[in-house]
Amino acid sequence: MDPLRSPRTTRLALALGALLCLPVAAQAASCTAASGERRVALLELYTSEGCSSCPPADRWVSELPGRGFNAERVVVLGFHVDYWDYIGWADPYAQRRFSERQRHANVRNGTRFVYTPQLMLDGKDYRRGFLRDDIATAIAAINQQRPGARLSLTLVPSSAAVEARAEVEVPDPITSGSADIYLALLEHRLGNHVTAGENRGRRLVHDFVVRELAGPFPAQHAPPPAHRFKIAPDWKTGDLSVAVFAQMRESGFILQALALPYCQRTKQ
Repeated sequence: MDPLRSPRTTRLALALGALLCLPVAAQAASCTAASGERRVALLELYTSEGCSSCPPADRWVSELPGRGFNAERVVVLGFHVDYWDYIGWADPYAQRRFSERQRHANVRNGTRFVYTPQLMLDGKDYRRGFLRDDIATAIAAINQQRPGARLSLTLVPSSAAVEARAEVEVPDPITSGSADIYLALLEHRLGNHVTAGENRGRRLVHDFVVRELAGPFPAQHAPPPAHRFKIAPDWKTGDLSVAVFAQMRESGFILQALALPYCQRTKQ
């Protein structure tokens, strides 16, 4: 069946709590993005500040936008895992849920162990070549494919929150019954001086850091449950963005991905 026929629409309405140092009377300014006719790749980096071999991978993903790999071609998610915390440095961005996501993906792909840094492209293990970086070829091949879902995302900041509204259309009813929807809140330009562990004495810089992940929301349910992300006061709203992606439950295949930067509010 053609994946772009027999429409079925799933609407996600999420409120992302934020503590913003802005006047209550300020006027909200919304911003909206919608996916296009080509499939956008999803690149996941599993990393840790307690891993001495991870900083080069962090730098590599941070350099992708400068190489022309913007969110219209690839959505990048940086998941910090917690299973290296025991060796002396607790990664402040790590969550056990992210470690579990990595383990689940590796089991799905037939791998019995996890490691860092690990890259996954469209739910599959991706390893850069020693002699040639073939990420351009891999992303181009994905971008040439038709998407299996249509996505739109609207962000509406207010004095105390930023509301994210996503609309997801998975046209094929069979695909819809086997797909999940996720939303991720990301922060960029994070830096940390590490004082213990394998990276002791180094200042590490990260982009695309997943602060919170919401889902899975089954794609065939309309509407899915509402969700509210709490945002810590020290998170930089100007460096936040929200991503939404539709993923097949069993294979990990990405139907479509979309990211939108946080939009600043305007004063009256």
